[in-house]
Amino acid sequence: MLLKRLFDIIGSAIGLLVLAPLLMGIALAVWIADGRPLFFRQWRVGKNHREFRMIKFRTMRVAEGADKGRFDAGSSQRVTQLGRFLRRSKLDELPELWNVLKGDMSLVGPRPEVRQWVEVYPERWQKVLTVRPGITDPASIRFRHEEELLAAAENPEQFYREQVLPEKLDIYEMYVASPSMKKDVKILWRTMRILLVEGRGSRVEGRESLTVEGRGTRDEGRGARREREVKIYVK
Repeated sequence: MLLKRLFDIIGSAIGLLVLAPLLMGIALAVWIADGRPLFFRQWRVGKNHREFRMIKFRTMRVAEGADKGRFDAGSSQRVTQLGRFLRRSKLDELPELWNVLKGDMSLVGPRPEVRQWVEVYPERWQKVLTVRPGITDPASIRFRHEEELLAAAENPEQFYREQVLPEKLDIYEMYVASPSMKKDVKILWRTMRILLVEGRGSRVEGRESLTVEGRGTRDEGRGARREREVKIYVK
């Protein structure tokens, strides 16, 4: 959609300009607290399966292979003290505005995954990757406390593969099937509202309802679950 791409260009450019002091402040904080590199770059799978390097502020100690797509579900042992704050507030994702401006990503769209997880459900990703991945989307809102879920699981990688990722793909497919600029604006507004509210120490109702045993929403029929998710996370 030409209008969506124009919205992304204008939105990301304004965001980078307005947030420049904050971005420089965070970069300085990372440098003082954890040294270099300041940024974390990792290969992710984008539109039409084209890989790109997504950029974030570094929140973890450097590990060999991380930039090539290594992803340890539920692992937080390498997260730095500053990194925990950046992750909780989602400030580590602000550099992704540069990915949006370049055309790798969109402001709103399914979150990009590493190749490891795309290869788990290739048929489903084939549909999802017909659009640019985004900084936020309904699944990002639903699973904004994903690290807590994975940390509570006995086998985080298995739980992510068999429970979390299928739920995300349900929501991704639903988003791709009904694109709407009006919906994108609502998702952006809801994302910012949640971050502002939770940044003040409060939790917003409607967090993810999966349990580590795999019950909750997974017991519902897929059609009913999707309809409910539209009402809760996209309205």
